Amino acid sequence: MAVRINTAARNASANAIAALVDGGSGAGKLRIYSGSQPATPATAPTGTLLAEFTLSDPAFAAAVAGAVGLDTTPALTVTGLANGAAGWFRLVDSAEAAGTGLGVLDGSVSATGGGGDLTMNTTTISTGVNVTINAGTVTMPSG
Repeated sequence: MAVRINTAARNASANAIAALVDGGSGAGKLRIYSGSQPATPATAPTGTLLAEFTLSDPAFAAAVAGAVGLDTTPALTVTGLANGAAGWFRLVDSAEAAGTGLGVLDGSVSATGGGGDLTMNTTTISTGVNVTINAGTVTMPSG
């Protein structure tokens, strides 16, 4: 039999993840890497760091229907740090586990309309060229 959770539990779970990203004395960060996503957010990051976004503080709106949406108003834009294809992202709090790069959450990346956990204007990142995040959502499983 499958585990099912109600909307209140889904919202509480999503809000707890958002609170972890907002933890520490400042804003959390979202990092885009090339290559394959590591086994867990507690695993050292793999691939090349392609872009790093400083998030709003708080980074997410309150959960609705078990999902928290990343504050992208206005759209989050930075310049690329290296050349490569975006493979995955990591959310870290402002303390960033003492500089280890260990995170709160990892997820998939796609171009807008591609169905990734995080959507961007392009997944091809180049040094010094603008990279924009259009949307990002953390969604808890439903019942």
